[in-house]
Amino acid sequence: MKLKPTRIWDLLANVVIAAVIAWVATRLTYSNFPPISVYASASLYPVAAIEVALAFVIRSRVNDREIGNGTHQLHPITAARAVALAKASAQVGSLAAGVWLGFLCWVLPQRDTLRAAAADSPSAVVGMMAGVALVAAALWLEYCCRAPDDPSDDPATT
Repeated sequence: MKLKPTRIWDLLANVVIAAVIAWVATRLTYSNFPPISVYASASLYPVAAIEVALAFVIRSRVNDREIGNGTHQLHPITAARAVALAKASAQVGSLAAGVWLGFLCWVLPQRDTLRAAAADSPSAVVGMMAGVALVAAALWLEYCCRAPDDPSDDPATT
């Protein structure tokens, strides 16, 4: 079985489903929510940054053909783990973006009448963008982990 790239439509479906569920949950229980800190909503940015850095390292090693068991080579299992991390992060990021989007869709219209909603709006925007940033970083990492094209086994034609 061949591992396929993450499909954008799957991630968009995650966003939509999570947004609807979060909007309903926020609508029903917002009065019980504590104030949302911008720092809490930004918690996915460091993960995205780490994944981008890892992607550049892996991309460099793959381009230089430094994959193998040697001391200064990237072990193939490490690359496979990075792909697994990227695939999981894309799912988490899309779900987080959807939850923050659903929350934002409820608090934005309420910000003129509820002081708490006005205070929570910036946090929701930061959180939604953090989810999007994680998805982008994860897709970049997944892309950088692709194996170089194998040369064809067909004899060269002359």
